[in-house]
Amino acid sequence: MKIQEVIDYLNEIYPLRLQESYDNAGHKVGDATKELTGALVALDVTNEVIEEACELGYNLIVSHHPMIFGGLKSLVPATEQTRMLEKLIKRDMCVYSAHTNLDNLKGGVSYILAEKLGLKNVSTLRPIDEEGMGGGAIGETTEEKDYETFMAEVKETLGLTVVKCSKERPTKVKRVAVCGGSGSFMIDDAAAKGADLYMTADLKYHDYQKAVGMVSLADIGHYESEQFAQELIYNDIIKKFNTFACRITSVKTSFAEFK
Repeated sequence: MKIQEVIDYLNEIYPLRLQESYDNAGHKVGDATKELTGALVALDVTNEVIEEACELGYNLIVSHHPMIFGGLKSLVPATEQTRMLEKLIKRDMCVYSAHTNLDNLKGGVSYILAEKLGLKNVSTLRPIDEEGMGGGAIGETTEEKDYETFMAEVKETLGLTVVKCSKERPTKVKRVAVCGGSGSFMIDDAAAKGADLYMTADLKYHDYQKAVGMVSLADIGHYESEQFAQELIYNDIIKKFNTFACRITSVKTSFAEFK
């Protein structure tokens, strides 16, 4: 089968109309008329991910984060990004990215995060239409939990060694809002919907100050909060296709910790 068949399917289930205006989701690298040899799913396209795809003999990488985000001024191999693009083109490989269109999908990145954290009665935190598409998710724990107990479960589920939290913390946790990736723009939404706790990534110093008296915050890491997007994409692909190899990358693209 052709790579284009997979791309058409991904465009259908992750509609590009859902992406934000600043985004660059979709098919951005390579000739999709080529025969498909396999698909590797990753959060980011890095040199290590490309090499893994090459070793497996796969010619399609499906990522969450777009490889080309800002404007490119040239394709001279002077940066890591342009060297990777050159490698992909020379090796006849394609890259497709499902970014904010997957973030804004009902059942998307924040929904699978909520599911992994055991939240029930989940709905969209900031809907953008009547179908429930939009940013973030909010739900409830199966039973009211001590804050310390719940956060210990979060750390274990996400593989975290530390969580940056608000000083003002609820004694008990029941209603929890989440957003995979950078979600500080929805602090007000979490507060308005009565969340005891809002968990997202890339929170800044002043975000914690803004939230005082509104909602308790927890920064659970960008990679860590979006890691299950890979599982989501992989499951969607294999549910539709069983005629080619597909796997999730073994490369963890988060930063390292110095202890």
